[in-house]
Amino acid sequence: MQPAIEWLPAEGRPEQLILLLHGAGAEGSSMWPLAQALRGEFPQAALLAPDAPAAVDGGGPGRQWFSLAGINDDQRVQRVAAVLPALQAWVRQTQQRLQVGPAATAIAGFSQGAILALEAAVHDDGLAGRVLAFGGRFARLPAAAPRHTTVHLFHGGADAVIGAAHARAALQHLGALRGDATLDIAEGIGHELHPVLLERALFRLRNHIPARTWAAALGAVPGLPQHLADDEED
Repeated sequence: MQPAIEWLPAEGRPEQLILLLHGAGAEGSSMWPLAQALRGEFPQAALLAPDAPAAVDGGGPGRQWFSLAGINDDQRVQRVAAVLPALQAWVRQTQQRLQVGPAATAIAGFSQGAILALEAAVHDDGLAGRVLAFGGRFARLPAAAPRHTTVHLFHGGADAVIGAAHARAALQHLGALRGDATLDIAEGIGHELHPVLLERALFRLRNHIPARTWAAALGAVPGLPQHLADDEED
């Protein structure tokens, strides 16, 4: 995968690695608003937004991570599983190249990119310390919550492409599994990387202390109930 955006710190080695995955029919450059917001907040982070490897269905403009042609719930699970290994390998190669470890890595995705980011966290626990999912969903709600990844969900309350009900269900499900997750819903916002949601993402990255960090500091036993937050923004 070739990065459409690759921003490195002006000086010194990267302290964080933030990978941005675009939605279907778009390109890595479409993640520029999020990249710009993150760069202003985390100047020592490396920010990369690759183009998805496949041409969009029908040969139109843009790229896609997996085909949406005739998709249903079972096919979504299968198609995501087929492309995850390549994404996971690219993440690890990028971590090695830039010498940033998994705990300091965040994967942020929009729509189809958010689906990939969420599923990567479940299928390769510890690949990244945080996942930021904008307007996405799990391909299938997981049987177990990731223990080494905090999941941040951001959704427009008026999203007509992937309904906010998926985000609410994911938060409830991860909470029941003692996962570490947050949810921010912006009412009246549709399927987009809206500035309100970008600001909430910065807030979460600045202020949310992962439950595993609290557990380590307190000497807690792994598997005890973890922090769960649910905030809704108008």
